[in-house]
Amino acid sequence: MGRPKTKTELLTAAAVNYEKLNTLIADLTETELSTPFDFSEDEKKKETHWKRDKNLRDILIHLYEWHQLLLNWVLSNQNGEYKPFLPEPYSWKTYGNMNAEFLEKHQSTPLEDAKNMLQNTHNEVIKLAKNYSNDELFSKGIYKWVGTSTLGSYFISVTASHYNWAIKKLKAHRKNCAGKRG
Repeated sequence: MGRPKTKTELLTAAAVNYEKLNTLIADLTETELSTPFDFSEDEKKKETHWKRDKNLRDILIHLYEWHQLLLNWVLSNQNGEYKPFLPEPYSWKTYGNMNAEFLEKHQSTPLEDAKNMLQNTHNEVIKLAKNYSNDELFSKGIYKWVGTSTLGSYFISVTASHYNWAIKKLKAHRKNCAGKRG
């Protein structure tokens, strides 16, 4: 499935990838859940997030916090209070620092809480997306606060695309765990 271009495709992609993510999580073994993530042996995995997240909770919290960014951004702007998507002092050049802060903030959050928090914000994001028409989501220039992009692209980024990122990371971790058994 390519990048969604309609409200229906957005909602479908978000639901499908969220279900894939939950199925993968449910299938993780105790060993996979208790083994810290370590991608240092893979030279292709250079991005900061490969070093940042150490377990399933870290991934779920990351997804949850990005849902929160979207929800706060959309609701504030819809209520007439202009806010950029990324909160001060962050920018698209420094959002890695924000991600590190999210991680630090949730080091004492239990895995079960992280699962529930993500489920709740996933539901809120989907409910919010359903409130918008196809044009409102996928036409440029509808909302000044969205800038040169579309509102739908932000929903895709924090749902379907981000879930896909999490799935790839969990599969890579699973592969690492299998390799260490062999």
